[in-house]
Amino acid sequence: MKTLKDAKIGETVVVVKLHGEGAVRRRIMDMGITKNVEVYVRKVAPLGDPIEVNVRGYELSLRKADAEMIEIY
Repeated sequence: MKTLKDAKIGETVVVVKLHGEGAVRRRIMDMGITKNVEVYVRKVAPLGDPIEVNVRGYELSLRKADAEMIEIY
């Protein structure tokens, strides 16, 4: 299983599934990250946290813990 945390800078990936539950999953979905959406990885901070991505035409920063809950291909 590959997660958004494993994606490289400059890579465009597609979301397969959201793991997690309750408020955390709802917050990720509210940010526009849902099944079958394309995510472009723009930057990763020096220590790997946060990850900056483009989703649905806007920029978003995600914590590493949240990125691990997003399964991609």
